[in-house]
Amino acid sequence: MYELFFEEMNKLVQLTTQEQEMITPYLNLKKVRKKQYVLQEGDWCASVAFIVKGLLRQYAVDESGNENIIQFAAEGWFIADLYSYFTGDPSTYNIDAVEDCELIMIDKKASDALMDQVPKYERFTRLQITRANIALQKRVISMISSSVEERYLDFSKRYPHIVQRVPQHMIASYMGLTPETLSRARKRIITKK
Repeated sequence: MYELFFEEMNKLVQLTTQEQEMITPYLNLKKVRKKQYVLQEGDWCASVAFIVKGLLRQYAVDESGNENIIQFAAEGWFIADLYSYFTGDPSTYNIDAVEDCELIMIDKKASDALMDQVPKYERFTRLQITRANIALQKRVISMISSSVEERYLDFSKRYPHIVQRVPQHMIASYMGLTPETLSRARKRIITKK
């Protein structure tokens, strides 16, 4: 069950068998059914989730009740409300399962202990946060400088496995569009081909 987790870690930091054995007791397995929450708005995000199997989404709900998807996370990815996780403040996001999921949860207390005991874990965490920040910056630049068609093509190219697994209205929400606007953009792309 932990193979994928350690495979992802080893892409950034090479762990010894002993280090993996030190980390394993701090990991908690969790199964989540489709549409079940991992985090609800107003709760403290006490854990980071690593997706072994399935797909999660992180979103905020506006005053009109519209869901605004911030992130998808599939196998091999991490997801959390990092602001809530690090500050202890209530989350402004929901995280729920788009599909049935198998997760590895790492709570804040365990993560802090691991950072003290396994320096490579601390380095891995820092690198993961850096990668998340870079991805967010790229997304913001894309949102302000690319056409709807360019953004959809880029999303489809980067995340083909997500495009095939989620309904178009969720992709539209992630892109900050109405489903109708995304549909028109997709038709323009098809017409150009």
